[in-house]
Amino acid sequence: MAASTSAVPVAVTAAVVPVLSADGDFSDLREIKKELLLIAGLTRERGLLHSSKWSAELAFSLPALPLAELPPPPPITEEDAQDMDAYTLAKTYFDVKEYDRAAHFLHGCNSKKAYFLYMYSRYLSGEKKKDDETVDSLGPLEKGQVKNEALRELRVELSKKHQARELDGFGLYLYGVVLRKLDLIKEAIDVFVEATHILPLHWGAWLELCNLITDKEMLKFLSLPDTWMKEFFLAHIYTELQLIEEALQKYQNLIDVGFSKSSYIVSQIAVAYHNIRDIDKALSIFNELRKQDPYRIENMDTFSNLLYVRSMKSELSYLAHNLCEIDKYRVETCCVIGNYYSLRSQHEKAALYFQRALKLNPRYLGAWTLMGHEYMEMKNTSAAIQAYRHAIEVNKRDYRAWYGLGQTYEILKMPFYCLYYYRRAHQLRPNDSRMLVALGECYEKLNQLVEAKKCYWRAYAVGDVEKMALVKLAKLHEQLTESEQAAQCYIKYIQDIYSCGEIVEHLEESTAFRYLAQYYFKCKLWDEASTCAQKCCAFNDTREEGKALLRQILQLRNQGETSTTETPAPFFLPASLSANNTPTRRVSPLNLSSVTP
Repeated sequence: MAASTSAVPVAVTAAVVPVLSADGDFSDLREIKKELLLIAGLTRERGLLHSSKWSAELAFSLPALPLAELPPPPPITEEDAQDMDAYTLAKTYFDVKEYDRAAHFLHGCNSKKAYFLYMYSRYLSGEKKKDDETVDSLGPLEKGQVKNEALRELRVELSKKHQARELDGFGLYLYGVVLRKLDLIKEAIDVFVEATHILPLHWGAWLELCNLITDKEMLKFLSLPDTWMKEFFLAHIYTELQLIEEALQKYQNLIDVGFSKSSYIVSQIAVAYHNIRDIDKALSIFNELRKQDPYRIENMDTFSNLLYVRSMKSELSYLAHNLCEIDKYRVETCCVIGNYYSLRSQHEKAALYFQRALKLNPRYLGAWTLMGHEYMEMKNTSAAIQAYRHAIEVNKRDYRAWYGLGQTYEILKMPFYCLYYYRRAHQLRPNDSRMLVALGECYEKLNQLVEAKKCYWRAYAVGDVEKMALVKLAKLHEQLTESEQAAQCYIKYIQDIYSCGEIVEHLEESTAFRYLAQYYFKCKLWDEASTCAQKCCAFNDTREEGKALLRQILQLRNQGETSTTETPAPFFLPASLSANNTPTRRVSPLNLSSVTP
């Protein structure tokens, strides 16, 4: 593997950063481990703690290296030696979040490492001040109302360095972050791509790039370095873009080449299954992850979403108490506690904990979306709209926020707004039947019945999780007096219910049987009509109609009327249906509380 030379630090002009050019294959895991250990140290020195933690966790999942093969420390240049005292002092201030103080003592330093920490301290100081202003009122803040005042100055300075080609991989990363914060997305993408070419092992640059890619087409046009890190990036971006099959395949490949002990990969697989609503599989993986890494807090809010959807109160309560013991002031902990109170229908308390999470991190996507759900439960639509809009500001790919906005405007009886937001949600989740059913309902309200029919049929075709599409489609056919198509839909619906043992609400099933009984009666198919009428008798709302129809059928038979042979009915009930089969029940679909938070 060519990477055998990449882990050896090579001094470059006035720089501490060694040349790290990881090759695109996994044939030598020892070299990969060396590179991970090296980049973990370099990112830690620059205060990039999340990237350092990611690299260290990944390195930990690989076999230990013997003493002779451990990577040597990075070389120290003359500039580094001159700036050592100022850097050491400033780094201690940086670590205790005294960013202005750190920047003050780093002013005038020339080494790449000290210059990065100087600029990064200024950036974080501006972010901290902005966040402090933001959390003072978590109400209806318009985008851009609170700004990081340092961004424009940082952009000017970094731009000059960039044009002079004086920025290393870390400097490019920071420049890209500044551009992104200023909404200069195209320029930010170009800079992040450049950063991944110069320093491919820095996970933070890949992650920032991931946040700016909106679809697969955009991904194809990026000129990315051919390194093994690219595989982790692709797996992550596929998960974000809801391309779950491709993501799972990538993660499986990474496990096969030697990363089977990586808690990061295991958690990402669980998140992927959560995204496709394979709840049992996701719960199983999260439970295994908890056994391997019992003090892990990352992704536990996603785990709590799954427990919430399954109404697993005791498990959710245990998780909330456990995370409180580990760290009660983490955003994930606050979200888990919020989900617990929401499951107990204590929505005011739930909203309070989501607000607490946002005070800890105003850019935490999950908390904004979940808070929107709670405001919806409390019938506070204006607050819900603000929360969902904040979520979209943080991440435009969050389909839950777009879907939530659609639901709020549906409550406000504003179908055109509603249609726009449901369309956006559908674009992000084209194979999610809930989005399609919601779109169909919108089109129906706008009297665009052809479009509504397409949506309902598509929802059924992609796998209707709520078992609502066929009923809605049948009612639409009823409305248009298309009796045969309506009958076909109702029969498909009943077949689906009985074949998978799905639990259904009284009204939906009784409606289907009532229509089919009347349909077969009109077709003079007495046996089928009689079967459906008997089924109607099992439900309170259709019992009297069922009895009346049975009396009519008996009367016609006594008068010598026989089933017609002239009007063929192409649709028949499943043979397994009998008057004694009483299906079980379920809660009504599309209830907000049952939607995955």
